[in-house]
Amino acid sequence: MKTEPSRQARSILQGGAISFIVAMGFGRFAFTPLLPMMLHDHVIDLHGGTFLASIHYIGYLLGACLCVLLPWLLRRCYVGVPSHTAIIRYNLVVIVVLIFGMSLPIPVMWPLFRFLTGIATAIAFIYTSGWCLERLAQLNALSLSGIIYAGPGVGIIISGLISIAMISLHCSSSVAWFGFSLLAACLTALIWNTFQGDLKNVLSPHQVRNSSIPAQNIWTLEPILLSLGYGLAGFGYIITATFLPIIAHETIAQSPWIDFFWPIFGLSVVAGALSVKKIPVNIDRRLLLFSIYITQLLGVLMPLYFSNQWGFLVGIILVGFPLNIISLLGMQEARRLSPLGSTTLMALLTTMYGLGQILGPSVASYFLCQSRTHTEAFACSLITAAGCLGVGACLYLLIKFLFPMTFDSVKNK
Repeated sequence: MKTEPSRQARSILQGGAISFIVAMGFGRFAFTPLLPMMLHDHVIDLHGGTFLASIHYIGYLLGACLCVLLPWLLRRCYVGVPSHTAIIRYNLVVIVVLIFGMSLPIPVMWPLFRFLTGIATAIAFIYTSGWCLERLAQLNALSLSGIIYAGPGVGIIISGLISIAMISLHCSSSVAWFGFSLLAACLTALIWNTFQGDLKNVLSPHQVRNSSIPAQNIWTLEPILLSLGYGLAGFGYIITATFLPIIAHETIAQSPWIDFFWPIFGLSVVAGALSVKKIPVNIDRRLLLFSIYITQLLGVLMPLYFSNQWGFLVGIILVGFPLNIISLLGMQEARRLSPLGSTTLMALLTTMYGLGQILGPSVASYFLCQSRTHTEAFACSLITAAGCLGVGACLYLLIKFLFPMTFDSVKNK
């Protein structure tokens, strides 16, 4: 009897992590190490790459919005509601097909492919988070959820190492995109049977008593402030996460570390996600988010004030380590605030995060047009990103001041 929940939990952790590898690590982040390859192949220029990044995040925002509105629309129309697991599985299939599309020599279609990938990635992230966290809570294994959020970091490591291998073999970017689509298809097949059935929310009396807002009612001050703060994190990290290899080549072109910065970034993301298990349950997540934002702020600024390989190395670690800690803590706060409607609140958080991600490449594109050099443009972009993280950190202090939390409500996240 004791081994069955553990076996179920392992299956959920594996399924969630691999879902994030495919959706986030490949569908979302593989573009970053492949952008220098696409520039080298002269299939795109830097402004075109910025546009593809922006259009992807517009899709991500739209996908998150759909998750916010979908329950309301389905209730109004009274149509059949697909299960969480069906939504996860078929979005992964869509992501695989769209990654393959990027390998085709039809650049006129690439913006559409990246846009649709953004939609599918957001939906996969929200529904994978909601389903896995709820199932782990039912199995009393929620403390292991950091393993799931290590998935994007593992995907970043894999994408970085594959890209290094492809460059050393003088492969084209189209071959790299095809390779990622093939690997994503194999991983999706591996976890296909993990996502079966649907959620039946089983709430403890503590969860119901400590919920701060009624089910589906996310339009109150605390969740709105939480969403704003969470959205600022999307802007704060995205310039580094999108243009890291380009910025490094512009600043420290002779460093032998350049090709390894992206895998190191992924490794730090994994380390951060796995460290969540060590966080004591009685720590207020708002204070923790404040500290994490300040850490990421310092990481964003490091390459500007220490323009050498060590400044970049420390900077990418400080940006990467908090990345999925922020995601996980944000999703935990959504469950605490609205245990009966957490998927909808998670979707709102992801919507704001997506909006921040859209603005990041757009701001970088503006500075590229206005600045004399790429280095100057990226410096202005990173300073703006750091400022947004500072504002986000202050928002969490404001939330803590306005909405004090009892130990009981912290304990039952």
